[in-house]
Amino acid sequence: MENTSMEQLAAIKTYLKQTSRFGEKSVEMIRQEIAEVTRKLHIPSDIKIQTAVIDQLHAEWIIPANPPPGMDNKVILYFHGGGFISGTCEFYRDLSARIAKSGGVKVLVVEYRLAPEHPYPAANVDCLRAYHWLLENGYAYGNILFGGDSVGGSLALMTLISLRDNGEPLPVGAFLISPHTDLVHLDGESYLSRAELDPTGSIEGNQRILDAYLGNRSEEIPLLSPLRMDLSGLPDLFIQVGDHEVLLSDCTRFADRARAAGVVVHLEVWEHMWSVFHFLAYMLPEAQRAIVHIGQYIQTRLR
Repeated sequence: MENTSMEQLAAIKTYLKQTSRFGEKSVEMIRQEIAEVTRKLHIPSDIKIQTAVIDQLHAEWIIPANPPPGMDNKVILYFHGGGFISGTCEFYRDLSARIAKSGGVKVLVVEYRLAPEHPYPAANVDCLRAYHWLLENGYAYGNILFGGDSVGGSLALMTLISLRDNGEPLPVGAFLISPHTDLVHLDGESYLSRAELDPTGSIEGNQRILDAYLGNRSEEIPLLSPLRMDLSGLPDLFIQVGDHEVLLSDCTRFADRARAAGVVVHLEVWEHMWSVFHFLAYMLPEAQRAIVHIGQYIQTRLR
């Protein structure tokens, strides 16, 4: 499978720069655009979709039509991105379906409460509730793997840290796609070195994410900066990040700090890619391969 040509990548990035700058749109506009895109998405025919309710939270099961033997009691708990202010199960169907098929395991996507209507710690609380719900419904912690993209990756990390600090059993690992590992300081060098290369992310946009989730709080919330927290005792982690995104240095610094704390970390840096390029798997060979790698990681951790 060949890589996308540099000319094609340049055209894609130009389009994304014109349409995807998070910090320049209202919450209502962002949600409306997501709803419009969702209506046009193709629903894969080789998966089953089942709705669920987790303590009044809407959730959705994405189930491969023909999972490998022995995978019925195993699950990926997936936390979606969207800057804490947007994101739905429907919008994530294509990506979660590709992950489910690649890993051969069902995916549970949860619609945690969104800011600014529900500021910190609403999303964090809901992610913990979703994990507890799985345990209460017969899933062993050793059969659960977290996944997440962007702030969903942040929520996966924050949930792991909270579980560890509470002395609760941890899932077997987590895969993180372009996670925000520090929403407090925003001081990674790639905020400057990748500022012109990143078609969707910026320090201004990430400051807006932090402001939206904090609401009226003025104090610093350490949990929003996993990069600066004690990382010992966390399970196996798999991180994918684009070489052209402003979050690059936060991801590489996090991987270094986690390894120094004794955590097994697998880090992939994808050349010429941007935040969650996986959304374009229908056209990008690189995104298709990245999802294959996620599937291989899933099978390694859950089999």
